[in-house]
Amino acid sequence: MDSTARDHFGTHRFEASRNRLASLAYRLLGSAADAEDTVQDAFLRWQAADRQRIEVAEAWLTTVVTHLCLDRLRSAQARRERSVGAWLPEPLLDGDPMLGPADTFEQRESVSLAVLLLMERLSPHERAVYVLREAFSYSHAEIAEILGLTESASQQHLHRARRRITAARRGDGEADPAAARRIVEEFLAAASSGRTERLVALLTDDAVAISDGAGLTATLLRYDTASRVAAVARAGFKPTPAKRRLAGGTPAVHYALVNGAPALLFVRDDQVVGAVTFDITDTRIATVRGIAAPVRLGRLSEAWGRHEAGAPIVGEW
Repeated sequence: MDSTARDHFGTHRFEASRNRLASLAYRLLGSAADAEDTVQDAFLRWQAADRQRIEVAEAWLTTVVTHLCLDRLRSAQARRERSVGAWLPEPLLDGDPMLGPADTFEQRESVSLAVLLLMERLSPHERAVYVLREAFSYSHAEIAEILGLTESASQQHLHRARRRITAARRGDGEADPAAARRIVEEFLAAASSGRTERLVALLTDDAVAISDGAGLTATLLRYDTASRVAAVARAGFKPTPAKRRLAGGTPAVHYALVNGAPALLFVRDDQVVGAVTFDITDTRIATVRGIAAPVRLGRLSEAWGRHEAGAPIVGEW
């Protein structure tokens, strides 16, 4: 095989793995943009490698992407950007290939915004072991080889990761899709009409609301207790001329699934200008996240432009 044919074959083999590698990188980094950059870095390394000496391409690529992600997580810049109170994962529309495998509850949970945020509490190795094991079903022997650990160390990292995520998790299991949509639509109706009592009834007693302030604040805005969350939601969901100027016009409000969770998307001219996601436990809302910083909505907005959207819940907000 001549060099041109080898390069073509090598590129084809890499592209066959690209979506899986991007899904791995997104779970480790919580950022679609960083995941794309990491996969591109891995491609450059793949092109430069002596591929005839690589026995199993998938294992080699997985190892390279994992270590590139760990390098990013350990970097001084990442530590500043991901400081407590200043970072949220980048949301993705359901169906995005970067979300990766979703056959099991563990796979779906590992890409939820709630767990991506909880993984910030883990060490880089704990995070890598958790993702490789829970989302991609690698054995401890394989994980040990990828990370340069012993199998015993891999098992210990997984035990600590599971314990920390379980201890901090809000809610159990997955909400019924039809019930989740009904609850979110009731929340929107109550917030838009200013019905505080109904809002409080839809929230758990220890409900939390988090907002990125549309990127206008250096830290996240956080509100605790059902009464405070209800007050913030009532104010936030009330349309005003200032909010419409910030959105660039009058958006429509659509129901969607984002990272597997129910969400409201504010859409203007096929561009998502805001997203509100919900974690629902039993029949009430435990967490509300407001995301409107343009840097976090790029890929979601692109995916929405290719999405066959149904009728909005609210035609003009």
